[in-house]
Amino acid sequence: MYRSETLMPDAGSSAQPVVIAGIDGSAESASALRWAAAVATSFGGHVEVIAAWEYPASFGFSTVPEDWDPIADMRKVADETVAAVFGGSPPAGLVISIREGGAARVLVEASAAAAMVVVGSRGHGGFSGLLLGSVSASVAEHAACPVLIVHGDKPVPAHTPA
Repeated sequence: MYRSETLMPDAGSSAQPVVIAGIDGSAESASALRWAAAVATSFGGHVEVIAAWEYPASFGFSTVPEDWDPIADMRKVADETVAAVFGGSPPAGLVISIREGGAARVLVEASAAAAMVVVGSRGHGGFSGLLLGSVSASVAEHAACPVLIVHGDKPVPAHTPA
């Protein structure tokens, strides 16, 4: 199975390289998760799925619905994305982290302890005419590690040892 965390895991807790998959429940983020798993497997790393949340700008502190639980909502999105991509067999060592903050900022901060960040070219909230979403563009520009931006749903190529 996989470990699920709400707080940022200790960056030094694993000797394996970490490949971060930024997810938001979109089809593009599911593709990013597939690619992140393939990349992590290719060099003996593990995947950390990160789902970020923040209070919408339209919410004033007095207008937040009493029953809104953004952590539970994002945990459900993350669990459903992992299940959709891997069924009952997620990769060994997969970790799910739910973090508060804007997605781009959260992923850039997490990139400091990662070997790579993988994101979809557009997720929820994107404008259909844009080729690259604001989150993926910001992560590509500011991350402290390499960034893979997955376009479309092209399958991961089969790994052939050299």
